Amino acid sequence: MILSETDLLALWTTLKLAGITTLILLLLGTPLAWWLAHSRSRFRTPIEALIALPLILPPTVLGFYLLITLGPNGPIGGLLEGLGGHAIAFTFSGLVVGSVLYSLPFVVQPLQNAFTAIGRRPLEVAATLRATPWDRFLSVVIPLARPAYLTAAVLGFAHTVGEFGVVLMIGGNIPGETQVLSIAIYEHVEALEYGQAHWLSAGLLLLSFIMLVGIYSLNRRGRILSQ
Repeated sequence: MILSETDLLALWTTLKLAGITTLILLLLGTPLAWWLAHSRSRFRTPIEALIALPLILPPTVLGFYLLITLGPNGPIGGLLEGLGGHAIAFTFSGLVVGSVLYSLPFVVQPLQNAFTAIGRRPLEVAATLRATPWDRFLSVVIPLARPAYLTAAVLGFAHTVGEFGVVLMIGGNIPGETQVLSIAIYEHVEALEYGQAHWLSAGLLLLSFIMLVGIYSLNRRGRILSQ
């Protein structure tokens, strides 16, 4: 068999992590991007910078502070243990938290750009037809921002699949629990198992290429339809 049982577990953990993270990012990123696109608050700029930090911050730095925060002696990990739970460092839940924070700008920024481009005019027209704010969002904003949602979902999923530094720091390397594909590849290379590393790397390379082709095709189709 090309892939070992441990590799298949890492593949399942990676896909599960990317799927859950993408879903949370879309739910969390939509109101956040809407607020950033329309707010005139003085806190908008620092919050934008905070969201964009993972774009330039070394992943190990973010992972280190998450480990400190979510560990047993950290403020959140200690609080969870005080409430009768347990710290989520080195668990799948910890991986999800780290992945959401690390991939947040890849979902929020496309949505924010789309909401800004739509502007207020279509919403004002819908309001004259007595559409409620929720109806306006579902019937006007979502259809117009559909290409941005697809781009955000693909980018969020692909970026989560390729994570290494953050997931290693906050999740460690526990097969079947926190070991993802990128860590499995690193482990194979360390053990000089280049054949296994090649199969996993080639799979990720092909998946990333297909996702990018999908994004560019959708964007091109959207531009043609809008002309």
